[in-house]
Amino acid sequence: MNILKRRSWELAEREATPEHVFMNRRQILAGLAGSGVLLGSGLGTRPAYAEEDPSAGLYPVPRNEAYKLDRELTGEEIASKYNNFYEFGSHKQIWPAAQKLAIRPWTVTLDGMIDNPQTIGIDDLLAKMQLEERLYRHRCVEAWSMSVPWSGFPLADLVRLAGPKTGVKYLRFETFHDPSVASGQKQSWYPWPYIEGLTLEEATNELAFIATGVYGKPLPRQFGAPIRLATPWKYGFKSIKSIVKITFTDQRPVSFWEEIQPQEYGFWANVNPKVPHRRWPQSSEALLGTNERRDTLLFNGYAEQVASLYKDMEGEALYM
Repeated sequence: MNILKRRSWELAEREATPEHVFMNRRQILAGLAGSGVLLGSGLGTRPAYAEEDPSAGLYPVPRNEAYKLDRELTGEEIASKYNNFYEFGSHKQIWPAAQKLAIRPWTVTLDGMIDNPQTIGIDDLLAKMQLEERLYRHRCVEAWSMSVPWSGFPLADLVRLAGPKTGVKYLRFETFHDPSVASGQKQSWYPWPYIEGLTLEEATNELAFIATGVYGKPLPRQFGAPIRLATPWKYGFKSIKSIVKITFTDQRPVSFWEEIQPQEYGFWANVNPKVPHRRWPQSSEALLGTNERRDTLLFNGYAEQVASLYKDMEGEALYM
């Protein structure tokens, strides 16, 4: 007889919030009004998506029931209009500006210490992968959080496609660089393009996910279309958007925010309620679109799946 042990984030199916409840417009708007969050114009209209993505026919994709939540999903109307994307500005209402980003043609280059270096079009990449939906928590370093139904595929599948050579220790991710459409990239004091990194062990962990869709649709531009990273045990700035290159290397990358302010933002950026940011505590978080605050969990509630990655690393600043 097989006994199934539920993981730390999982709920029984009967406990999952029905889609019609979390997508209810009146509930969403009421929660938003109480939260004091200003989302810009257009609230209550069609979600903020640009023209239809060529991959729209692939979605929605089957949900992987192994990845559930202990909270309701954040409403699509809210999550799609409250975004960090510094390429388009430092405020949260960047979604109109982000629609300028051209997402076709779009290629992703895999290079560095690999057996199969290549530059592959996003639609060809999607055709190679088995897409699924996962429900993940998302915790911003600014002490707010949301819960998101990402669609995509495990990053480990992309690692296998690349075929890392012996000696690879890190993956270096790079986003697009086009100041003609992304006005934030005209600000020369930032070290464009946006760079992020993971260890090979982190990249092949079961939770590391490449997102190509959300809410049963292709990614909208403000979410990081057409391809982004989702690492739910880390602060959100680690989940780089609009990826154009992944380099496999034996050298640890210096990430975007680490280069700007290393005293506040490090390479690891694992969520820990007991380690404050230099300018605010991290012990609790505001749930986007509600009046609720919750205690923050170590590794954002995913310690069971990732804590072993960081054994015997006492000398590293794992939580910044």
